[in-house]
Amino acid sequence: MATHTRPAPETLPVTLPDVQAAHARIADQIVRTPTFISKTLSELTGATVYLKFENLQFTAAYKERGALNTLLQLPAGTSGVIAASAGNHAQGLAYHANRLGIPATIVMPTNTPTVKVTQTEGHGATVVLFGDTFDAAYAHARELEVERGLTFVHPFDDARVIAGQGTVAIEMLQDVPSIDTFLTPIGGGGLISGMAVVAAAADHPIEVIGVEAELFPSMYNRINGTDMPCAGDTLAEGIAVKEPGAITSNMVRALVDDIVLVSERSLEQAVSLLLQIEKTVVEGAGAAGLAALLQHPERFAGKTVGVVLCGGNIDTRLLANVLLRDLARSGRLARLRIRLQDQPGALFNVARIFDAERVNIIEIYHQRVFTTLPAKGLITDVECETRDRAHLDRLIAALRVGGYEVSTVELA
Repeated sequence: MATHTRPAPETLPVTLPDVQAAHARIADQIVRTPTFISKTLSELTGATVYLKFENLQFTAAYKERGALNTLLQLPAGTSGVIAASAGNHAQGLAYHANRLGIPATIVMPTNTPTVKVTQTEGHGATVVLFGDTFDAAYAHARELEVERGLTFVHPFDDARVIAGQGTVAIEMLQDVPSIDTFLTPIGGGGLISGMAVVAAAADHPIEVIGVEAELFPSMYNRINGTDMPCAGDTLAEGIAVKEPGAITSNMVRALVDDIVLVSERSLEQAVSLLLQIEKTVVEGAGAAGLAALLQHPERFAGKTVGVVLCGGNIDTRLLANVLLRDLARSGRLARLRIRLQDQPGALFNVARIFDAERVNIIEIYHQRVFTTLPAKGLITDVECETRDRAHLDRLIAALRVGGYEVSTVELA
């Protein structure tokens, strides 16, 4: 149940009729993504967990909704649209503008990964690379808007965009009317603002909880009057926004019940679990809702929670790293540092213990020179694969019984 009084809906820049009109406008041009229960994640977290698979949109993110809703309301004869984005907004806008025959220009920072530039160009947009930061790209886009007579489409701080994003909530409640909690990632705040409008007008109380990465608590700061730093290399780059929108901040203040922060470790675990359990690829920002359930299970125990998997655009190498790190944390992949004597048979004798414990050796790294040991000492790192944490513990115990000094090389 909401802990504060809901404002009169008509005082907000986006109302339920706006979101309903957006849904009627865009429904036949986007993917009607499913909302499925996850029995395994429900058992794991103690909540009844429903997932909305927005990573199944054509451009793999919900951003298409707001972009398309805006494009369909542009006056006839619009000469073109422009946006600043290195992410999902760029692709969503480019894709639908191309479909509708509207020229699109996207300004991206010069350090944008090549794959994102290529994908956006592949949707028919003209990409302009400018500046080292999003802010510089944004400022340049606003200059080009004036110079070229283009229409700027903001990624979140626009009533038409917010109404489009809110259609996610309409579909979720159509599919699962019993949802009593929305757990929604916050970057600029467009998605949660639109969803909160729908929640406020529902026929039963729906709590709306936002999720931000601990490294980028920008909306949390804005709402709570705190001054935590917004910086760092987060897995959830899609919600790594330093300044939330003005319109969205007011809507979040009015309609959102709480904002929780999630660690990088929780985000990594969420991405990994969604792939292992649901067999679905979700980017860091898209997994933020599940990360909140994993990190704050007591907050959601017993609730019927709707989680938006809002995007699936993650670099494949980064995804591989996340999965391997998760294996390491669960004890199924480990690196053991073993002190040996530099003499024949030393490595053979260690390998016999690995064989006896049925542990697979993947890599061996000998370290003779760069070590603090005496000249006859030898450090060997053995990367190995075990069944689980208990299996790893048995191996370490067996090595120590065999007289070896052994330690694990831990992840951050």
